[in-house]
This record gives sequence, C-alpha cells and structure tokens, in this order.
Amino acid sequence: MRFAFLIPPMLLLAACGQSEEKKTAPEVSINADGDGGGVRITSGKDGGKLKIDGDGVNIDLDIPDVADLDIGSDFDIDGVKLFPGSTITTMDINANDRDGAKDAVVKFGFTSPTTPAKAADWMAGEFAKKSIKVTRSGDALAGTDKDGDDFVINFAPAGGATSGEVRIVSK
Repeated sequence: MRFAFLIPPMLLLAACGQSEEKKTAPEVSINADGDGGGVRITSGKDGGKLKIDGDGVNIDLDIPDVADLDIGSDFDIDGVKLFPGSTITTMDINANDRDGAKDAVVKFGFTSPTTPAKAADWMAGEFAKKSIKVTRSGDALAGTDKDGDDFVINFAPAGGATSGEVRIVSK
C-alpha cells in the first residue's frame, strides 16, 4: 500500500499527549487516499481515530489526544509564521494520489489577538521581508510559496480579535 510509510509517524502521533494534564488542542483531520487504499486520522483534545484501509489491510484504532503536539509554533509558510500570539484551532489535511493525479489541500483555522487588518498587515510585511509576493483583497492575502504551492489566508473579525483560515493547495 502506498501510504504504508505514514504508519510510523502516525504511531508516534498516537503516542503524543500522554500526560495527565489536559490542554486545549486543535482539532486535527488528515485524509490520504490513493489507488491502493487510504489513511484517515481525526483527533482533538479528547483523542481520536486512526483508520487505514487498502489492499489486504484494515486497521481501526482509537488514539489518545494530541494536546502536546505544538502545531502552532511549527507552522510557517517559507519562514513566515502567523501573527505573534496566534493559536492554531483546527488542522485539516486532504491528500489524493489516484490514477497518476496528485493533489493536497491543507487548511489551518486560527485565532489572533489583534484585528484582522493588523494581522494581515503584519503578515504581508513578513512575506515582503522573505521576497514572497502576496496580493491583498480586503483582509485576505494570497500568494504562491517557493515550492509553487498556492495559499490564501483569510482574516475575519472575532470581537476585538481575529478568526482566520490558511488554505494551501499543492498539485
């Protein structure tokens, strides 16, 4: 099965979050499908599921929470991180490798402790420092990273703060 290489990292992911102290954790969803089968992982602060199905394989496991996985500090686009103090709230990864066509869509939901305009201004400035061209439409940024993947970052008001989504498309 093509996605067998994902099993060791998924088992490591399942080992995360074993401490007794509960923290706020992002909701995580990973879907990888191919000609030989698929892998699906869903998880949040209370644990989740790992499903692997394909040619002769059918695994369905409960996994513990991923509260100790620090997605927020590891997130960046070509070295540009979210506005300081931002928190990743959701992660959704969908990858397909069928009939020779490959694509992946990654979405991150986040909150920032500032207004949408200020968060968008700050990130646009950070992209400029890295020589990554972005276009701005209202409080949304769009561009292409150095690997050729397209991204869009949407910023929306949430009280005096920001709620947003990063969407990265790789083909």
